[in-house]
Amino acid sequence: MWLISFIRVFALLILTIGLAACGTSIRRQPLPKEINMAKITPLPDPRTNGSYSLEETLERRRSVRSFTDEPITQEETSQLLWAAQGITNRHGFRTAPSAGALYPLELYIVTPEGIFHYDPADHALIELFMGDLRNDLSQAALNQEAVLKAPLTLVITAVYQRTEDKYGALRGPRYVHMEVGHAAQNVLLQAVSLDLGAVPIGAFNDDQIQTVLGLPADHEPVYLIPIGHPQ
Repeated sequence: MWLISFIRVFALLILTIGLAACGTSIRRQPLPKEINMAKITPLPDPRTNGSYSLEETLERRRSVRSFTDEPITQEETSQLLWAAQGITNRHGFRTAPSAGALYPLELYIVTPEGIFHYDPADHALIELFMGDLRNDLSQAALNQEAVLKAPLTLVITAVYQRTEDKYGALRGPRYVHMEVGHAAQNVLLQAVSLDLGAVPIGAFNDDQIQTVLGLPADHEPVYLIPIGHPQ
């Protein structure tokens, strides 16, 4: 009898594992303890078809530094963030390739309303601070006008340790920087397809950016992308 009971338990265990494997297996990066979970805003579902072909967006892409006062809509915000780090299948793979699928990038946006963190797993914004800090962000970016005037600036940060734990301190940063480039180009092309303008910026004071956004210590800023309606 004990043998029959053992076989039944073993079969049940195998069935449970099999059912789990058939379900969703999105790889959720744990959010840092410093992030305020008080208010989470789900974003609209992203579209997977646009107004322009890939070839047209490549041809039309230019750096745009002057913007109107027209705000970025929630639909546009959804599309831009999805283009950068959106999840595209049940295994958790994203729009931008990542070495070892380790996904070291964390995204923040700065708008006139406040500072928000993007959660790819739920395709949602987490409110961190309410208030217009674009002037402070611009000062941290060497007083660049595009950062001051843009209705939305995407701040891409990197948690290097996620990649270095597997690939080491020599190659890890290289892979992270490659991934930042992939994500940024996705955003720039997505902006074109939405008839928006954007410019990639790498000139800023890292420590000041971390202070303005109140970033966790291991979320190191690597890219700013002001986005808005071109003048």
